[in-house]
Amino acid sequence: MSERKAGGKVGKKSDRGKGTPADGTTKLSRADYEAELAKLHAELVEVQYWTKQTGKRFIVIFEGRDAAGKGGVIKAITERVSPRTFRVMALPAPTDRERTQIFFQRYIERFPAAGEIVIFDRSWYNRAGVERVMGFCSDEQYERFIRICPAWERDIIDSGITIIKYWFEVSKEEQTRRFNKRITDPRKTWKLSPMDLESHRRWYDYSRARDAMFAATDTDVSPWHVVQADDKRRARLNCIAHLLSLIPHKRIKREKFVLPERQKARGYKEPDYDYKFIPEKY
Repeated sequence: MSERKAGGKVGKKSDRGKGTPADGTTKLSRADYEAELAKLHAELVEVQYWTKQTGKRFIVIFEGRDAAGKGGVIKAITERVSPRTFRVMALPAPTDRERTQIFFQRYIERFPAAGEIVIFDRSWYNRAGVERVMGFCSDEQYERFIRICPAWERDIIDSGITIIKYWFEVSKEEQTRRFNKRITDPRKTWKLSPMDLESHRRWYDYSRARDAMFAATDTDVSPWHVVQADDKRRARLNCIAHLLSLIPHKRIKREKFVLPERQKARGYKEPDYDYKFIPEKY
């Protein structure tokens, strides 16, 4: 996989060991990770206030290898902010009705209104990825998508919506390790699907599809930002920090709240009622 460098040039990625960060440092401790994440969460809250006040609109797209950690970073972004401002879209396979629509139609209806940030966990780029590799679309449909997509995204941006696109890349070895974990860990089996198994088998088919997608849609107006994701904790922090750098937010002056005193009981007494409390097992 090649990665974009400063100035838009592309260079080869050096080989890295499993789970080794880009700078060769040791794994980030949980304490350090959580401390840094708390700072980023506080800034995301500021972004939330700023977005609502200014009425700005953002689309953030997460694509990448299966098991590359997209879901983890989306959860990290959204766990401390309002779901009414940060809306996550993880669309299932299209219905029979949706298959008869214009391809982009079901995505457009989920676009942000003023003061919203919509996060797409997979997006219209399914057509350039899984649909292309697995034969879920025709060659004609694929070629049309690749031809139209850059102009369509430019039109969205010209209408006032900011599009931010992330591609999560993971090594073959790390992807295999994570898939095996999903097979053996009962908490993660729901993450495994036949499509995941095929993505593991067809690594190089997906590589070719990724390369063709980048060649056609990595534009100056709507570029792809690549996240090296073998180290999950660093990938989450790096991605959130980068996202914050792309949203030109400012701290919004807000009224400080003071907790009011509770009202007087004025004769109220708790009823003698047989509440059905849950068992206290812990």
